[in-house]
Amino acid sequence: MKLKLTLIVAIIITIITSIFWESYWRSQGFTQTLDDNEALWSVQRERVENATSDNMLLMGSSRVLFDIQLNEWETQTGIRPIQLATVGSSPLPIFHDIVNNTKFNGTILVGATPGLFFSTTNPEAQPWAWPQAKVDYFHNRTYAQQLNHLLSIPLQKSLVFMSDHQGVDGIKLKELINKIHVGNRVLDPMPPFHEFGEIEMDRNLKMKPITVTDTAYANSVIKVWQFFMEGAKNGPPPDKDATMAFFLKDLNTFKARGGNVLLLRCPSSGSVRMGEKMGLPRTDFWDDLVKQAKVPAYHFEDYDQFKNLTCPEESHLSHKDARFFTTELAKIMIKDKAITNKKTN
Repeated sequence: MKLKLTLIVAIIITIITSIFWESYWRSQGFTQTLDDNEALWSVQRERVENATSDNMLLMGSSRVLFDIQLNEWETQTGIRPIQLATVGSSPLPIFHDIVNNTKFNGTILVGATPGLFFSTTNPEAQPWAWPQAKVDYFHNRTYAQQLNHLLSIPLQKSLVFMSDHQGVDGIKLKELINKIHVGNRVLDPMPPFHEFGEIEMDRNLKMKPITVTDTAYANSVIKVWQFFMEGAKNGPPPDKDATMAFFLKDLNTFKARGGNVLLLRCPSSGSVRMGEKMGLPRTDFWDDLVKQAKVPAYHFEDYDQFKNLTCPEESHLSHKDARFFTTELAKIMIKDKAITNKKTN
């Protein structure tokens, strides 16, 4: 009887404290978000196993995530792409996985953000390690991990404190503890980073409206990009030779089995674009990649409707502009016969 009473009291306390904690974070303006983790990515990677030559895969860094909107692409082409792009990542490990571990021979759109695509083939470096971790998770995940992910989705969709908020917005226990100033503990030198995207179950990502409407919010993200660019000046130079060789080998293998690859350079603006021009000149990197790859390639500066697009935080398009960019890009590719409009076939 005493044990039963203790259990009831514990449950009541848990419910009360959970309600208080949830109410507090909602009062601070936080909303429910999905965690774009290895498990969510793996659900999309699983779809490739049964994908046909009519399907399309998207891969690259966060620009492909933000700038290619799945609804608009499906409206124009009749195909809803499988979104495999990952933030802060080189596309090479994921492209390598698809080429060497699947029989997929449809279309792959590869986003080439210069600072990431040409960065490295070092497995210890972040641009490589992050996407490789997702690939490894997919191939090694257990049934328990898959079940845990399925059970977590209703909680992530319902409870703010269970949702994914990163950087300065992080509200998970570990992130809250890391924000506490204790003695002379060395804090992360990176400027505070606000999360500025909202992801859906199929990993369709939209920029948060506040990034467009609040200049201070957008500027806080720009400071992070500038911090990274400044750090790159003192870091290892882009490994163009190794990255190009690695990609071209996989590309030729994929082409040989009938696969179709499209290269895409998404928009950037302001100081980010200036830094890219100085550190990774188009003629030396993008143009050389296109020349050697011999596949259809699309650079935003080559099209009047794209070259003046402005990114709110200088590196990704707003939801409105991303919808426009996706719609127009699909029309251009269909006109070029780089892709097929399945709606008319």
